Amino acid sequence: MSTTSDTIAPRQIPDRLDRPLVSLVFSWEALLVLVAVAIFVANSLASPYFLDAWSLSDLTFNFTEKGLIALAMALLIISGEIDLSVAAIVALASTLMGMAVQAGVGTPGLVAIGIVAGLACGAFNGLLVTRFGLPSIVVTIGTMSLFRGIAFIILGDQAYKGYPAGFAFFGQGYVWWVVSFELVLFLAAAIVYGFLLHRTSFGRRVFAIGNNPVAAQYSGVRVGRIKFVLFCLTGLMAGIASVLITSRLGSTRPSIAQGYELEVITMVVLGGVSILGGAGSIMGVVLAAFIMGLVTFGLGLLNVPGIVMSIFIGLLLITVIALPIVWRRIKGRRAA
Repeated sequence: MSTTSDTIAPRQIPDRLDRPLVSLVFSWEALLVLVAVAIFVANSLASPYFLDAWSLSDLTFNFTEKGLIALAMALLIISGEIDLSVAAIVALASTLMGMAVQAGVGTPGLVAIGIVAGLACGAFNGLLVTRFGLPSIVVTIGTMSLFRGIAFIILGDQAYKGYPAGFAFFGQGYVWWVVSFELVLFLAAAIVYGFLLHRTSFGRRVFAIGNNPVAAQYSGVRVGRIKFVLFCLTGLMAGIASVLITSRLGSTRPSIAQGYELEVITMVVLGGVSILGGAGSIMGVVLAAFIMGLVTFGLGLLNVPGIVMSIFIGLLLITVIALPIVWRRIKGRRAA
């Protein structure tokens, strides 16, 4: 009788082979690339001026400022929150920079004031949401009126001008040939936020909070602190955007950046970030920013009125909120 007992482990065969290439081809980002290419071709056929190098450079100014805010907004929405006051933060920060110009503050001081003002507004929003437990959509609707209202009280129907010549570089300068400083800053910020969201434990916590904040809290994630940081980051990026747009326009008015919040949220949701939180990617947001820039610039070349663009963006926002949900359901059925 043999005393040796040979145990053979059962062989497990997966239901289907892992096909990362197929997953990439059918990803939301791949669809956005196709849409961007289609819009690019359509613009080049619709206008003879579109393919000019300087025209393409001007195109980037259509989305870089809003795209910078969208990067931080993406993380905030993934965590299950939202900030509707970003455009008003830009207006208030720009107004404070205008006041500083009247007092004789130089370029470094103006940049610092714009960034710190944005950060302070973001921290104020975060404090109301995390410390007092108020819904972010209600808080930021309130601060949207508050921040822009302060700008209107200070400026009225006036405008601040007379910014230093060196200040113009941030919104009008070029790093090399037709490559603007704004575009380089946007791409650099996209790399930083992409690494932060997809390659760090902080990013994993953001996804965890967006999927289930209660479970994340019981798992040891400091939900309130992370959400506060995300509101601060959103305010910070709005402050940076205020420096860029004020520099580009060379003046400050209380109506500056009006409607930016709608376009920023459209970029984020079009980029595949779930409006319910817990899903999304920075690459998708970057592609969506380029698409928005292509669309608005192309319509501008065709002399389409601004109000028509606003209608289009509103319809696009409604569409992209529904479309990712349908897309994920299709992918879920394919996986099943």
